[in-house]
Amino acid sequence: MDWIERLNNAIVYIEEHIAEEIEYARLAQIACCSSYQFQRMFSYIANVSLPEYIRRRKMSLAAVDLQSGDKIIDVAIKYGYSSPTAFNRAFQVIHGIAPSQAKKSGSILKSYPKINFKLIAKGVEEMEFRIEKHDAIRVVGVSTTLSKDAEKAYEEAGELWYKVFFEGSPQDAEGNPLEYGVLCNELNAACNVKYPDGSITKYNGFFGIETEHNNGGEYIIAVASPMPENENLKEHTIPAHTWAIFKGKNFFAEEYADAASAIAIEERIYSEWLPSSGYEIADNVNVTLLLPTTDLEHTPFEIWLPVKKNSGTTM
Repeated sequence: MDWIERLNNAIVYIEEHIAEEIEYARLAQIACCSSYQFQRMFSYIANVSLPEYIRRRKMSLAAVDLQSGDKIIDVAIKYGYSSPTAFNRAFQVIHGIAPSQAKKSGSILKSYPKINFKLIAKGVEEMEFRIEKHDAIRVVGVSTTLSKDAEKAYEEAGELWYKVFFEGSPQDAEGNPLEYGVLCNELNAACNVKYPDGSITKYNGFFGIETEHNNGGEYIIAVASPMPENENLKEHTIPAHTWAIFKGKNFFAEEYADAASAIAIEERIYSEWLPSSGYEIADNVNVTLLLPTTDLEHTPFEIWLPVKKNSGTTM
């Protein structure tokens, strides 16, 4: 089964359960990835967030029910709204009119059709990557729990990066950090701890590890090191996998137009490379490796995506 087919199967699930609360974890299971990956991929490919798409589909179908004569309160309950007020607000955002007006003949309403994903050529710009197999990597670092919503999770991961780099740093009169923080210095020191054979890690940089498990989402910032756990740095493991690895030049860039930013590269991975690569996602972990730099504002990085060959490919 290829990647596009998995996405369309997830859309079928949404349609079959549109009157219920959609479980993002179930969508991710159908697509064989984490719920965070699914939400981001959906947004990149469909140009609308997953929650907004579901909201639009609910309100499109709600409009049909209202024009068919169903009571407003019944339609509100059907699509998961606990009160007519909340339903009225959501309906007006989509259609621009109140549900009561939508019941009238001749009312102008909006319809958002079901998405059907297809592989479409988006240009001829090359995209460099490499495929590497890595054994499990022991790391030590700090972590934070992630919200189920991908946008909130992205902000939470960003807050952890700021904490690592600057918490405990001296500040100037305007509150700007003057040097790296306590955790950043601890992680740098851990990178230099020697293994029993006298070597130091070959993974020179800070890993950002996004994962999902039975207890929810977690984001970890860590370094590969044999150093024992301590009060601040806890042990974690990056699982053994075959990885598709993509390079970028500006990890912390917020500007979407920056083609070297993490956001821009990730969008191309999910919308251009993955559907036509012959590979599919192999695990619900997503890894970024920040490479050493003296210019934090233009931090070079790598995105590691765990992959396996599509079941239908003969590569």
